[in-house]
Amino acid sequence: MSNPLNAARYLLSAHNTGQLPPDGGHEVAFAGRSNAGKSSALNALAGHNALARVSKTPGRTQQLVFFEVQPGRCLVDLPGYGYAKVPQELQAHWQAFIDRYFREREALKGLVVVMDIRHPLKDYDRQMLGYAVQRGLPAHALLTKADKLGRGQQANALQAVRRELFSAYGDSVGVQTFSGESKQGVEQARAVVAGWLGLAQALPSSSRLSRDP
Repeated sequence: MSNPLNAARYLLSAHNTGQLPPDGGHEVAFAGRSNAGKSSALNALAGHNALARVSKTPGRTQQLVFFEVQPGRCLVDLPGYGYAKVPQELQAHWQAFIDRYFREREALKGLVVVMDIRHPLKDYDRQMLGYAVQRGLPAHALLTKADKLGRGQQANALQAVRRELFSAYGDSVGVQTFSGESKQGVEQARAVVAGWLGLAQALPSSSRLSRDP
């Protein structure tokens, strides 16, 4: 199966709204706490080894990084969060910048929240999902590093997260297990993202929310 995200290439990095590309087309944003596996997930979805830099220093992403798949079709890597090794003023700047991006960006069509399957649904994850739901955007949770657990543990974690997400957000947030290492769930997540970008037909919700890990 061909990969509709394979043409993704670095476009630009934005530290403030004035540096954002023109607000048109389709964008899918990726959020995740530091060390949740966001860069590895982006690389796996695009089929690249180093599209998004995988750093041994968590929280390295400090800007909105745009990867262009096609003209007007972008993946957007949001700043990681969780290791408070930056000044409070910079953290406040990121917060205001991302808040404005979610409130005003017309090109934004969906949000992927990357969570370590062993430590899901932390405060930051809920905050980012809340941004999407308030805006009426679809969201999809990737429970990454699934290869670290056995299949039974994966299934239990998936069911627990699905129940909590449904209780909080109804059916507006999808969820699946994922591993950039073993490529588990990559095709499923890629179909969701490509659908939001208008590059391919998204998986039907019954498949997207499959009970199989």
